[in-house]
Amino acid sequence: MSTILKIFVFPAAMVVICLGVLTILGGHITPGGGFQGGAMIAAGLIFCLIVYGLKESPFHLSHDFFAAIESIGALGFVFLGLAGLLFSGFYLYNLGVDLYHIVPASIQTLFNYPDPTNAGILPYLNFVVGMKVMVGLTAIVYTFLAFMEYGEEAKDEPIEEIE
Repeated sequence: MSTILKIFVFPAAMVVICLGVLTILGGHITPGGGFQGGAMIAAGLIFCLIVYGLKESPFHLSHDFFAAIESIGALGFVFLGLAGLLFSGFYLYNLGVDLYHIVPASIQTLFNYPDPTNAGILPYLNFVVGMKVMVGLTAIVYTFLAFMEYGEEAKDEPIEEIE
């Protein structure tokens, strides 16, 4: 890629990633949330992957990183759902708000998000959904780029004849 793109893309990607984080953190009171913020973070990472390539990208992403973040997101979603099931009898029950007054006070204060709108577990759900969406979208492009690089390396190697 051109030098101008390489100079422009990294700062632009950082701005897009910061906007994605802001969208996730404010998703319980503004339009947007986990999916939209995760897609914005993925867009920033994808910018750098496409312009710099896998080997020169400023973000050194690996399969282990993707697996860890996706696992944390999935387990976080499941554990938040199971916490609702355990303390209220409903999967993904909003423990911090507790509209039906069925959650013990100690558990309710644990999930009481310190915000004037009192969103309960929604900010935590936005966070874990954002992680999963970020990994899912970035992994698609990462895989395509890895196949392209592998294909180019395979073209350069001579084919050995089998005797």
